[in-house]
Amino acid sequence: MFHLDIYGTLVAATLVLLLGRKLVKSVSFLQKYTIPEPVAGGLLIAVLLLLVQQIWGWEIRFDMSLKDPLMLTFFATIGLNANLASLRHGGRLLMTFIFVVVGLLLMQNAIGITLAKMMGLDPLMGLLAGSITLSGGHGTGAAWSKLFTERYGFGNATEVAMACATFGLILGGLIGGPVARYLVKHSSTPEGCPDDSELLSAFEKPDTGRMITSLVMIETIAMIASCLVVGNFIASELQGSAFELPTFVCVLFVGVILSNSLSVIGFYKVFDRAVSVLGNVSLSLFLAMALMSLKLWELASLAVPMLIILLVQTLAMALYAIFVTYRVMGKNYDAAVLAAGHCGFGLGATPTAIANMQAITDRFGPSHLAFLVVPMVGAFFIDIANALVIKIYLLLPVFGAVG
Repeated sequence: MFHLDIYGTLVAATLVLLLGRKLVKSVSFLQKYTIPEPVAGGLLIAVLLLLVQQIWGWEIRFDMSLKDPLMLTFFATIGLNANLASLRHGGRLLMTFIFVVVGLLLMQNAIGITLAKMMGLDPLMGLLAGSITLSGGHGTGAAWSKLFTERYGFGNATEVAMACATFGLILGGLIGGPVARYLVKHSSTPEGCPDDSELLSAFEKPDTGRMITSLVMIETIAMIASCLVVGNFIASELQGSAFELPTFVCVLFVGVILSNSLSVIGFYKVFDRAVSVLGNVSLSLFLAMALMSLKLWELASLAVPMLIILLVQTLAMALYAIFVTYRVMGKNYDAAVLAAGHCGFGLGATPTAIANMQAITDRFGPSHLAFLVVPMVGAFFIDIANALVIKIYLLLPVFGAVG
């Protein structure tokens, strides 16, 4: 057993990002299908660690103390860059995308439960392999698996949830690029969208040079820290109530309120370039840590029927993005980028969605609409919608017998 402390883990994460960049630039397959750099580097390291564990029995433990703060910092920057005035302009498309997302939640649970029943598995296992872990991620999976264990007596619910969420995180980062590339090539603008005079959103071009002073950086760090403090406080106060929300949602919401309130009263205007730099750094390091620390051997503990469910879910996500998300959202370049983002948080998490979209826009051009809609839906609305959909499914007779 080897243990890397917080500093060693940070060094490892940065090396993973540099490795991912080198891989994407050197391997034509990764470049062709626009695989995000943190996914390429992180997954390769996870596979190498799997081989080391299987051959020699060695395991490397990382100190993940920075992982959650980095994730929360990323969501704080999403909130600080959310302009409510711009959001109003995209209101109709935002509502349309929410309905598209809810449709996927319903489909994922229907597939999971149906396949579980067909293969003689507990229907709760099918629900865990549905929207709980795929659209909900590790956090939602952990919360619902605890409920399933306590209320329904599902003994290994936590292990199943973590394995399913891990599988989804991997596939969410792998299929978004190929799906979007296929859609872009078959859209009305097969060469993508040329850069325009409109100001790029914070995350569309992560490599764009940005002039930032030390004072601006300090002010931005202060705002992000304020979002983390207030967001964590709100989340702790809501815990156990009917209005309980994940901490990252509260942090994002505080960021939205803070930036827009300061703008309205004219006291301070958020410097989006500084916010975007810190947000992109946090996003990249979070994804690198999340993927390099994956214990892929835990996926081997999944029974073959469970793997079948997850593979079917992956195929269903790709088809849904192509035939529903892309078509309903307008069958254009923006819709293709939205489809890539939907693959990211429909199987994995919102950071994966942003990484998918960055890989597309960095190659084919900006998509202001996608970077306006996906962060808000993937980080905020989906958790509320998912909770309601899960509770509706638990009312079905098939779960009545279990409860």
